[in-house]
Amino acid sequence: MKKVLFLALVLIASLTSCKKSEPYDAAKQLQIDEQIIKDFLKANDLNASRDTSGIYYIVTRGGSGNVKYTASTEVKVKYTLRLLDGTVIPQTTEPVKFTLGNVIPGWQIGIQKIQPGGKIRLLVPSVYAYQQQSQGGIPANAVLDFDIELLEIVY
Repeated sequence: MKKVLFLALVLIASLTSCKKSEPYDAAKQLQIDEQIIKDFLKANDLNASRDTSGIYYIVTRGGSGNVKYTASTEVKVKYTLRLLDGTVIPQTTEPVKFTLGNVIPGWQIGIQKIQPGGKIRLLVPSVYAYQQQSQGGIPANAVLDFDIELLEIVY
């Protein structure tokens, strides 16, 4: 009985000594990401537009058409993903198809800035990407830098 009581006390002590993490604060993280993006743009002499969401973008080719995007719009794209330190996150070099409702919010917002045939560079705050989760070589709370070419809308 003493052993069971001792083990219970050790377990309770170890559980109560665990540091509890702060809850995720998207607004605070967005402010942090915003400053990181502004510093990056300045350091790289880039002129980007800012969406009301906080996503920065540079349209290098607008494309043509009059697509009205929805969550079910399927797009065929080629893209490159980098971290702001220049690290390229390996992706396929072949065109890929995505349904906008199934991609990160940064893409859902950014793709709507161009039409088929268009090219855009998106600087996506972590709150519109993977937030505090690490994902396939992407660290938690990482601002993402995408070059996207919208090849076509898939019907």
